[in-house]
Amino acid sequence: MKVREGMIPTVLGTAVTTTGIALRRYTASKFAWGVAGFGLAHIVLGAIDLVQHK
Repeated sequence: MKVREGMIPTVLGTAVTTTGIALRRYTASKFAWGVAGFGLAHIVLGAIDLVQHK
């Protein structure tokens, strides 16, 4: 099975973003938003790869 380039960063970015948003309830807000931002950056970069390498 072949995985399209950019799919792995997009899926992992989604998981990290979800984790960061869920962490807002339990930890310091700055840390949680940092984790969410890191995940969003991976989603954007993965989406760029998906579009470029059709």
